[in-house]
Amino acid sequence: MADFNPPDERRSAASTRQDGPRVQPGRVCSGTAGERQASGAVAERALRRQPPERPPQSPRQAYAAIDLGTNNCRLLIARPADENFVVIDAFSRVVRLGEGLAQSGRLSDEAMDRAVGALRVCAEKLKRRNVRLARSVATEACRRASNGAAFIERVRRETGIQLDVISAQEEARLAVLGCHILLEDGIGPAVIFDIGGGSTELVLIEPGAPVPRIIDWQSVPWGVVSLTETVWSEQGHDAEGDAAARRARYDRMRELVANSFAEFAGRIAPRATPDLRLLGTSGTVTTLASVHLELPQYDRRAVDGLIVPSASMRDIASRLSTMSPEQRRELPCIGNERADLVVAGCAILEAILDIWPADRLGVADRGIREGILRSLMTADADGFHAQAALRRLKQGA
Repeated sequence: MADFNPPDERRSAASTRQDGPRVQPGRVCSGTAGERQASGAVAERALRRQPPERPPQSPRQAYAAIDLGTNNCRLLIARPADENFVVIDAFSRVVRLGEGLAQSGRLSDEAMDRAVGALRVCAEKLKRRNVRLARSVATEACRRASNGAAFIERVRRETGIQLDVISAQEEARLAVLGCHILLEDGIGPAVIFDIGGGSTELVLIEPGAPVPRIIDWQSVPWGVVSLTETVWSEQGHDAEGDAAARRARYDRMRELVANSFAEFAGRIAPRATPDLRLLGTSGTVTTLASVHLELPQYDRRAVDGLIVPSASMRDIASRLSTMSPEQRRELPCIGNERADLVVAGCAILEAILDIWPADRLGVADRGIREGILRSLMTADADGFHAQAALRRLKQGA
């Protein structure tokens, strides 16, 4: 089946302005026992407003989201536009904060320096863009590192940015909130996944309403950095080996990921339908989609919202798994930055396709940052309405 993009009304990032989808964050629940709960009264009220009003806003007023992951530091600054938003500034840099973490349990001085340098750039952009509200989050590397708290304090002291180390559950919720609009229409549950640098989240959702309900979810400590470093540590760094040795290393990666997701796979298997839908947000899926399209260089407009046959993604993953690093570096859209990590991403992707064997894979170049922005804008609007209601009560007293 040929790849295609969803129609414009479901894929609003087709311009360089990167307009977001016309949805609001609402009620999101975890499906695991003892954890099912509404995301709060703010979200419930956001759902009930028909249509939801927005507070009076300056045309220059902006909101910002920073996502400091195990591999990348990313910033998005946007202004509200009706029920949408328009991106006015963005920044992304590979910082490899989790480099060496799998072996040492600590963030290295070099990795922390790289991350702080990137966050200084973010801090300058926040000042220039008249940001009203911002949220900055850190994920798996800072959750796992023994010196994570010290690093967070260093960031606050040197950049003024207060990083919030979020849980894996919150990471999964924000990823769903940021990209679910790109999910194909269909019947029955669907799976959204996020392959990060230090962890991977799989989320089973029930589509519908402004935001889908989360039925079940799982996070495992395997991302492109942690999986690469762990398997290299097992097998040694002395030689790449031939194609057979590289394939054996790749199979070991798939085995580790499959074992970690085994319990989750068993839980969601009874929910599978003939109309399986799968949506991925990560550098792995956008990179492989670029290879599928044979792009000379990465183009977000071509990739975000693309629907690709899963068989094509498996074929690309299989080919990359036996290539030498030099051969991978020569491929457009992979290059030096991703040549040593893309194989682990391919192994994680294939393990996910084994769990939820959808015929097609949706590709999203959006996720946590967009989820944060929608949460901020909705919460700000809801606070405005609460204050307005309080004023009316006082005036009527």
